[in-house]
Amino acid sequence: MLVDGRIIAVKRSKVLDKDKVEEFINEVHVLSQINHRNILKLMGCCLETEVPILVYEHIPNGDLFKRLHNDSDDYTMTWEVRLRIAVEIAGALAYLHSAASTPVYHRYVKTTNILLDEKYRAKVSDFGTSRSISIDQTHLTTHVAGTFGYLDPEYFQTSQFTDKSDVYSFGIVLVELITREKLFSVVRLEENRGLASHFIEAMKENRVLDIVDSRIKEECKPEQVLALAKLARRCLSLKGKKHPSMRVVSSDLEKIRSSLEDLEVTIEEEEEEEEMPIEINIDDSWSVDMTAPASLFDLSPTLDVEPLVPQ
Repeated sequence: MLVDGRIIAVKRSKVLDKDKVEEFINEVHVLSQINHRNILKLMGCCLETEVPILVYEHIPNGDLFKRLHNDSDDYTMTWEVRLRIAVEIAGALAYLHSAASTPVYHRYVKTTNILLDEKYRAKVSDFGTSRSISIDQTHLTTHVAGTFGYLDPEYFQTSQFTDKSDVYSFGIVLVELITREKLFSVVRLEENRGLASHFIEAMKENRVLDIVDSRIKEECKPEQVLALAKLARRCLSLKGKKHPSMRVVSSDLEKIRSSLEDLEVTIEEEEEEEEMPIEINIDDSWSVDMTAPASLFDLSPTLDVEPLVPQ
């Protein structure tokens, strides 16, 4: 707590690693150029100490992943709140891609990086691997890094990250909001253990309403669920060029949320595609760091930074 009574959150590296220090510096660089109500606010930093420290506004309700998946949590996130959170995340990503002074690719969109304030408003966080790009730049050719399940298959195969790669990851977040299912599950059929393929199969068989989170089935509007599912399906296309932009996603979500009756949201249909080519049956806490398309890669849990919120 500061002397003026404000509560802050401190993020510091647990390891003395050059790459981690560079991530902290990159996060400061990116966040110093952007300002959006649904992006976590950086209040200060100290990069000259042995262990880098970043200081943020305090976000009391933890991350979206825990609020969705923690069965011991007494709070049940309503359908209305989930829709609003989806709108807020999309708005923040659309801002990063097309409204910030310099376009930014987030590169690490997932529910553990979406924090929730005292009113359960979304705050996008973790910009350590984000990249600012020039306006005329169409992609980044990078070391493939991210969390399996959220990784855009096209990025995984080509090492080229685009704004549409963030769109794919956001599509997975939408599916989590609809279903409250985790990225990988051994109880699902082997070919559909990954959440993306499980969801796409449900879409093909017209049974999306069957996989809606049971805690919100009675209150949610089927028309809104189906519209949101169709939008998520577009985000999960195997081909990046078929992904809608985050600006379009944000606009469609606003329409879905504002519609109370007789929902009429135009969601572009697309031809059926083959199943997801990359399905790896591992826990959703594991991340990949590799140069694609390599045949071998290292898996390492993302535990080298102290969290902004209590575990």
